[in-house]
Amino acid sequence: MNDTIVALATAPGVGAIAVVRLSGENCIALAAELFAGKDLRTQASHSVHFGNLMDGDYLVDEVLATVFKNPHSFTKEDSVELSCHGSPYIVNRIIQLLVRSGARLAEPGEFTQRAYLNGRFDLAQAEAVADLIASENEAAHATALNQMRGGISNEIKNLREKLVHFASMIELELDFSEEDVEFASREELKALIEKIDVVLVQLIDSFQLGNVIKNGVPVVIVGKPNAGKSTLLNALLEEEKAIVSDIAGTTRDIIEDELNINGVKFRFIDTAGLRETKDQIEAIGVERAEQKMQEASLIMYLFDLSTESSEVIHQTEQMLQDKGKPYILVGNKLDKIEKEEVALSENEHYVSISAKSKDGVDRLKKLIWTKSQMDNFQPGNVVVTNARHYQSLVNTQNSLHDVLKGIDNKITNDFMAQDIRHALHFLGEITGEITTDDLLANIFSKFCIGK
Repeated sequence: MNDTIVALATAPGVGAIAVVRLSGENCIALAAELFAGKDLRTQASHSVHFGNLMDGDYLVDEVLATVFKNPHSFTKEDSVELSCHGSPYIVNRIIQLLVRSGARLAEPGEFTQRAYLNGRFDLAQAEAVADLIASENEAAHATALNQMRGGISNEIKNLREKLVHFASMIELELDFSEEDVEFASREELKALIEKIDVVLVQLIDSFQLGNVIKNGVPVVIVGKPNAGKSTLLNALLEEEKAIVSDIAGTTRDIIEDELNINGVKFRFIDTAGLRETKDQIEAIGVERAEQKMQEASLIMYLFDLSTESSEVIHQTEQMLQDKGKPYILVGNKLDKIEKEEVALSENEHYVSISAKSKDGVDRLKKLIWTKSQMDNFQPGNVVVTNARHYQSLVNTQNSLHDVLKGIDNKITNDFMAQDIRHALHFLGEITGEITTDDLLANIFSKFCIGK
C-alpha cells in the first residue's frame, strides 16, 4: 500500500478551484516531472508553489502544488495536493495525466485507510473522519470532532488496560495449574468488572442519543383533519412547504423537512389526518401516519382548541402514553378561543399555539427540545454514534457478564480466561487492534473516494 494513488479531493462538479490529491512514496517525484516551476523534490514539507502543469508541451493549467513530506501528512506518507481551476475537463485531464505517469486511482477511503494503517489514528478515529465530513449540524460536528480526537478511543483504551492486567494474571495461573496458586483475586476482578460495566452501560445507552444527533430527531405531527398540521409545519420551517386548505383530508401522504434547533437537526414529518375514511388514497395516508408514530422519537399531537372536548383530549393523551414515546399535546387555533382550560395549561406535555399567526411557536420549539431529551447532550461528552461500536460494546458487556457468572459458579481458569479474551477482542474491534481485511474493506468502502 505504498504505491502512488490519486483522486479528486474536492466535490465533483464546476467550481472556482478543485484539489487533486496524491499520496505514496513516489508522488513528489511524479508530480515534479509534470510541474514547471520549482523542483518539488527539493522543497520543504508544508510549502506551496505556483507553476504550470504540463502534458509534454501542452499547458494543462496553472496550479498551486502543496508538498507534504512523511510522516508530516494526513497519510503519514509523502503527499502532494494540486489546486487547479475547477473545470471538470481540467480535473479529468490532470488525473488522466497522473495515471499515465504512474499513479493509480484511489479506492474509496484509501487515503484515510493508509492513515490508519500507518498509525496516524485508530479505527474509531478513522470512522469519525467520515462522520465529520457528513456532519450537517453543530451537534453532529461536535460529536464527530470529539471522536476523531480520541473521545471514545480513550474510553476503550482505559477499559482494555484494566482488563489486560487480570487477563495476564489468570493466564499465568494456567501455567501453574498443578500448584493451585491464585495470582488474580476473584473479588478484585469482580469489582473491576462491575466498574467497567457502569461505563459500558453509559456508552451503550448513549447510542440512542448519538443516533439522533447523527441522523436527526424524527418528530411526527399527527392529529385529526383540519387541526392545522400543515400550517404548523409551515410555521416551524418558516416557508410554505405543505399545502394548506380548509378542506379536510388535504394532506394524503407524508411531507418531511428539517429544522435546526440549538445546533441539532430535527426532522419534522407532516402526516394525513387521523380519521376513518372510505377514500382509498387517504386511508393509505392514515396508515402511514400510524407507522410514522411508531418510528418517531417524539410525537406532536395537534388538536383544534375551538372544537375539541376535554374528554377527547384526555383520551388522546392516554393513547399517546400507551405508545411509550415522548409526546407533546399542541392546542392550535388559540386565536379562536377566549380562555384556555386550567387543566390543560398546567399539563407539562401541553402547549397552546396559533399556527396561523405563529403565536406560541417559539414556546413549542423549547418544549420540543426538552421532550426530545437533547438537554442530556453536551459537546464534550463521549457519545456512541456508530452501530458497529454499539454492537461491539454489547458483545463486550455480555462476555464480562459471563465472567461474573463464572466467578460465582467457580468455573475453571481456562474458561474464565476465554471469556476475558472475548471481552478484550470485542473492545479491540472498536479501535482496530483486532481487524480483518473484510472489516476494513467494508468500513472504508463507505468513504468518498478522495478521502
